[in-house]
This record gives sequence, structure tokens and C-alpha cells, in this order.
Amino acid sequence: MKLITLYLPEPYLEALDELVSKRYYPHRAEAIRVAIRDLISMELWGREKNAKDS
Repeated sequence: MKLITLYLPEPYLEALDELVSKRYYPHRAEAIRVAIRDLISMELWGREKNAKDS
């Protein structure tokens, strides 16, 4: 894995912390990894699949 630094608006951090406090994710990093994975799956891999099916 590679380390990246990113800046997020305060409301995003508060929402991430709420997800962690409710134990949906063990820590912020995992929640962010899942969100990025889901975004890539939808936006990139999903579109590639749809293009192949057309």
C-alpha cells in the first residue's frame, strides 16, 4: 500500500468519525478505502463492463 495525504472538508471528517464511532469501520482509513473502491467499481469498472456489453 502507498501512503497519500489528502485534505477533506470538516463535515466529511465528522461523518467519517461518526461511521467509526458507530463501528461501521475500524478507522477512517478503512472507510476511505472502501469508499474509493466503491467509486472505482461504479465509475470505471462498471462503465467498462457496460461498454463491453453494448
